[in-house]
Amino acid sequence: MSCCSGISVPLAEGAARKTARAEEIRLASRDLGDGLRQTILSLPEVHCAACIAAVEGALGKIPGVEFARVNLSTRRVTINWRGNDDASPDFAAPLAKIGYASHLASIEEDTQDPVLSSLLRALAVAGFSAMNIMILSVSVWSGADPATRQAFHLISAALALPAIVYSGRIFYRSAWAALWHGRTNMDVPISVGVLLAFGLSVYDTLENAAYAYFDASTSLLFVLLAGRTLDHLMRGKARSAVGALARLAPRGANVIRADGAIDYVPLSEIKPGMHLLVAAGERVPVDGVVVKGASELDCSLVSGESHWMHAAAGSAVKSGVLNLSNPLTLRATASADESFFAEMTRMMEAAESGRSKYRRIADRAAGLYSPVVHGTALLSLLAWLCATGDLHKAITIAIAVLIITCPCALGLAVPMVQVVAARRLFERGIMARDGSAFERLREIDTVLFDKTGTLTLGEMRFVNAGSIQPRLLSLAAAMARVSQHPASVAIASAGAGRQAVPVMMFDSLEEIHGCGIEGRAGDAVYRLGRPSWASTAMQIDVGPSSAIVLSRDGETMAVFAFEDSVRPGARELVQSLRSAGLSVSIVSGDRDAAVSFVARQLDIEEFSAELQPGQKVEAIRALAATGRKVLMIGDGLNDAPALAAAHVSIAPSTATDVGRSASDFVFLGYSLLAVREIIQTASRADVLIRQNFAMAIAYNVVSVPFAIAGLVTPLAAALAMSLSSIVVVGNALRLGAKVDKGPRTFSTTKPATARI
Repeated sequence: MSCCSGISVPLAEGAARKTARAEEIRLASRDLGDGLRQTILSLPEVHCAACIAAVEGALGKIPGVEFARVNLSTRRVTINWRGNDDASPDFAAPLAKIGYASHLASIEEDTQDPVLSSLLRALAVAGFSAMNIMILSVSVWSGADPATRQAFHLISAALALPAIVYSGRIFYRSAWAALWHGRTNMDVPISVGVLLAFGLSVYDTLENAAYAYFDASTSLLFVLLAGRTLDHLMRGKARSAVGALARLAPRGANVIRADGAIDYVPLSEIKPGMHLLVAAGERVPVDGVVVKGASELDCSLVSGESHWMHAAAGSAVKSGVLNLSNPLTLRATASADESFFAEMTRMMEAAESGRSKYRRIADRAAGLYSPVVHGTALLSLLAWLCATGDLHKAITIAIAVLIITCPCALGLAVPMVQVVAARRLFERGIMARDGSAFERLREIDTVLFDKTGTLTLGEMRFVNAGSIQPRLLSLAAAMARVSQHPASVAIASAGAGRQAVPVMMFDSLEEIHGCGIEGRAGDAVYRLGRPSWASTAMQIDVGPSSAIVLSRDGETMAVFAFEDSVRPGARELVQSLRSAGLSVSIVSGDRDAAVSFVARQLDIEEFSAELQPGQKVEAIRALAATGRKVLMIGDGLNDAPALAAAHVSIAPSTATDVGRSASDFVFLGYSLLAVREIIQTASRADVLIRQNFAMAIAYNVVSVPFAIAGLVTPLAAALAMSLSSIVVVGNALRLGAKVDKGPRTFSTTKPATARI
């Protein structure tokens, strides 16, 4: 069940901490560029759609906040905000004002689960009370004499009191916090129902009535807590991939000081430029460059591939990889929050935060819950009271209506599927950055591929290095070092062995996205990039190979020819896409000859070459204007605008930081069959979401009339509510089941399921 349990924080305390909290926020926030910063807060008391709406609404009113999104599974909120260098918004006070305690989230956050411990203790107390009261009730219901019955009722009241007070506090605390701050949540009617059932039983006992319902009130608590505990466990199971990833993160690192001393410091204190010692058997704590030592690295966590990578001086390594054989000395190039490992965790946690069409429907339904359920219970009470004049029976029916109408199943229908889908993909080396992308992926009818680094591996093989003059190769290498483009990396690597050649000093070097690198030395302008941009020559022919031109003031100085190999799984993926009826095209900035060569290899008929980044975006917008839904798959910095403009986007982990940030999914391996796995998972997720909606609606359609008709006891209502939530979560977990081995197929045709 997803019910609130917010704890209010005194306003005076929140105000007293304002300055310190603002300073902490500034230090802990991530710089997203262009004056935009990102802060992630932990909200332990967020549990349902009503909580999400309250938190996002409160944060959205804070000046400078541009975006606030709650992740229900991780109980965290991501906030994008703008502020000056000396001040930052205070998020704690507005959240405390509506009843939610908050603190800064961290990759080192304690992995213990205090909520589960509290639930288990409350469940144990309620179970003990319910079990013993039921034993006493057997005698009462079997026809005990009035004196014995009265004694047993009094003993039952004494046994029930600890459960009502201790176990019930889980619900009362949340309900009171909500009412205190002028709102309601799902725990309000539950608390009212439990207290009414207990109070009615106490009244019947004092009146020496034939029956009392202490067994019902305590069993009601037990069933509610059992359902909530199971739901909590299932939520933990659904997002266990994130927890497992967090547990793999080192808690600190050995930092080598200037005097040679080695200190172990927490991960949060590691800054770029620090030298770290990573022993054999340890994971690399942050992104860095090897400055001393050589070893083999297990990169399966980062790349999804099982082969080892050799690292030596100068090798760039990502956080999360496992050092296998020898100690390495690294120079940190990023802090813990900016490293690849933290980015993987953030992508996993972001998967549930998307607001798809289904999610919005569920949120609106949950938002209508409180007024509708209270109104229905009140009308039931009045109707039965007028019809029968029996206040006892009318209250009992109102209690059942309060409990059975809880829309927990509806609230869980979408987020559980999204979390399980994200976990399934993560286990296959794929990161989902937005849960709503699963729904959007089911709507695609057109797939656009970038070429270099996407359809091909992007590991450019320099095929004519031997024919380039050493002086020109050294000049090109000096320019190429400022870029991470595969061709630039290949040129820089080839020029690294020509140290005897003097390196030209440039006054300035600038990478122009989609074109190349421009350098200035005095009055001369040097360019290294695509032929049409770098050179004034009419035509440069290197056959199907890709060409990079080095020029001075427009005159060609050297032509570098590269060859790239097709990415594994590309041919099979293209065939699957075409078989599913999707239109497949290539949009590339490379030369026409190189693009057409790859297109022929993969049997892709439509392709466009020598496109600027803006032209790729225009192509996507033109398709969208005709009603097409585009899936863009690319990796480069020049693909980032197109990835952001597409209906859905996918990038490999080798993509630039900007490219990964602009995409909805990131796959860690080399094979393009990961794209097919993503589409298959989206297809199954769509089916399960529809099933969950159908089951949640059917539950309310069937159960509510029975409760209003007086055919459901409070205990049966609690059992039905718990079972409905468990069934929905269990159905979502089916997505994580293993699929049959062998060739996989998928379809983008929506299932013939009734639309909700």
